[in-house]
Amino acid sequence: MVTLVPPAATDSPAGSKPTVTEPEKVDYFNLPCPIPYEEIHREALMSLKPELFEGMRFDFTRGLNQRFSLSHSVFMGPTELPTQSTDVVKIPAAHYEFGANFIDPKMMLFGRVMTDGRVNARLRCELSENLAMKANGQLTGEPHMSHGMVNFDYKGKDYRTQFQLGNGALFGASYIQSVTPHLSLGGEVFWAGQHRKSGIGYAARYNTDKMVATGQVASTGMVALGYVQKVSDKVSLASDFMYNYMSRDVTASVGYDYILRQCRLRGKIDSNGCAAAFLEERLNMGLNFILSAEIDHKKKDYKFGFGLTVGE
Repeated sequence: MVTLVPPAATDSPAGSKPTVTEPEKVDYFNLPCPIPYEEIHREALMSLKPELFEGMRFDFTRGLNQRFSLSHSVFMGPTELPTQSTDVVKIPAAHYEFGANFIDPKMMLFGRVMTDGRVNARLRCELSENLAMKANGQLTGEPHMSHGMVNFDYKGKDYRTQFQLGNGALFGASYIQSVTPHLSLGGEVFWAGQHRKSGIGYAARYNTDKMVATGQVASTGMVALGYVQKVSDKVSLASDFMYNYMSRDVTASVGYDYILRQCRLRGKIDSNGCAAAFLEERLNMGLNFILSAEIDHKKKDYKFGFGLTVGE
């Protein structure tokens, strides 16, 4: 008869203690620097608000040297006219745009001249290691439509602060602080002297390697919530919620961002019945093909555009 032998006991050695995983300690004196206050929703905006257009677009950029380049843009397509009714009124339009770009490690300067008489300029200058200045302006022949703004951005060890000055006696300031390695809180104030209006706002941002959640509220009535989930290195899903408690307008949308080896596809659908998609296909080095489509079922407005981008 076979004798059954019980398994040997696997008791831990005398005096040994079970392994206990200690929680990760947070060094609150070495927190990361947050992103600027005005960019807390940038991941959601990247997926949900691509540069949609209607008609045909052609962009050509030619580099003259390592820092200076020229650009030419041609657009042909309908332009919407503002109306009092819900009907969409479009007229055919076309314009040409000439641009000059200067890119340096400490300065970037972009200028655009359009056939309708508008002149646009943007500047970014690194004044020091922590202080940067951004400026943009537009000149046009239409009365009261020219504008300009200067923005100073100071980057601290674990905080950022910005000051804005604009025409029409516009003053603004914002501050955002890292509270933990993943959470940052901030606020902003502004004063528009020409319109005698002021406001204050608050924002929060929580981000990890896999997700980004943001929230923002302002005294102007705006409430904005956003969430982005990184499914993989190539796929991201995004959603946002916009509410104005003064006008009672509510909009919610969901979207996606899919990056392939040769193309990038973005799309979204919102609660107003509007669906959109934007495709950027890399045909060759310095040659990109663009497709844009948007359907607004509520307004019965359908938009389709295609374009070609030549040059880096």
